[in-house]
Amino acid sequence: MAISTGSVAPDFTLKTKTENGLEDITLSSFFGKENVVLLFFPAAFTGVCTQEMCDVSNGLHSMPNAKVFGISTDTPFAQEAWAKANKIGVTLLSDFGRKVSAGYNVLWENFAGTGGDSSYRAAFVIDKEGVIQYSEVTENPGVMPNFEAIQSTLAKI
Repeated sequence: MAISTGSVAPDFTLKTKTENGLEDITLSSFFGKENVVLLFFPAAFTGVCTQEMCDVSNGLHSMPNAKVFGISTDTPFAQEAWAKANKIGVTLLSDFGRKVSAGYNVLWENFAGTGGDSSYRAAFVIDKEGVIQYSEVTENPGVMPNFEAIQSTLAKI
């Protein structure tokens, strides 16, 4: 079960790949400044994950008062190639070590019987104070997060 609402969001620093190379993103650097939405997804270059990140990138699921991050256990280099191939504008964070997925209780061990670990599809809305205001995990990788609930939560904070 994912971390529940009302909990303090576990802090982390993850890598993202930009045109300037690898950069660190630290969750707590947004505390006091911006709301954050974390969208964990199982794997780059897969159908539903591509649809989710493309839909968010294209504004289908508008989240104007939050910084949005997509998180997967893919390498930052794979994420970069996937983002370029699909015009994904969401900042992607690599949880290659799987510590953040485990910390948010969304680590999917033996992902789809492959022997490797990944993240469940999950969503967290974190307010400016670093408190989780919305928490969702979909154990079926074909099911998207409830974007209406995410947007409703953001509208209230």
